[in-house]
Amino acid sequence: MVVATTDAVIATVVLAAVTLSFPCFLYGAYIVIDNDPVTWSVLTRHLKFIVTGLALTTVPMVTWMIPRLFDQFSGAALVHAFLGLQAYAMLTFGGTGIVRIFRAKREHDLYHDYDEEVLLDEIGTENMTHWRRRLRIGVFGYVFFWLLTYAVGVFRYLTRYVIA
Repeated sequence: MVVATTDAVIATVVLAAVTLSFPCFLYGAYIVIDNDPVTWSVLTRHLKFIVTGLALTTVPMVTWMIPRLFDQFSGAALVHAFLGLQAYAMLTFGGTGIVRIFRAKREHDLYHDYDEEVLLDEIGTENMTHWRRRLRIGVFGYVFFWLLTYAVGVFRYLTRYVIA
């Protein structure tokens, strides 16, 4: 027996996946905030949750949302797409900072042999404060736009599949 998969069922699965990503982001952030210093094991544990959260949002976006966008040129769909694009732009913006921070900590072996005397702002590139600020702005911007995108997505889900 073949069960027909409807848009409503797929939309519900997508909503569940995207909803489950937020606790992954929160716990990943908690891991870094709660652990000082950030060792290699702390970093890899943090990244497991962050990558899981990103996969739970990115896979549905690429496989289901983007292909359907051009069939749904309504106001809410365009706002949802625009806000989502802003979230990923902020993630990219923050990612450019984390690359330099990671490289500097790795070169000074601060993930395995942490030295409290070494200040992160004094190692690596001459603008480490800039790159750390860039990471923070990117992360907070991503979360801000992610929350707005999520709210519009839930609104679209409710008006299209529940209230309709």
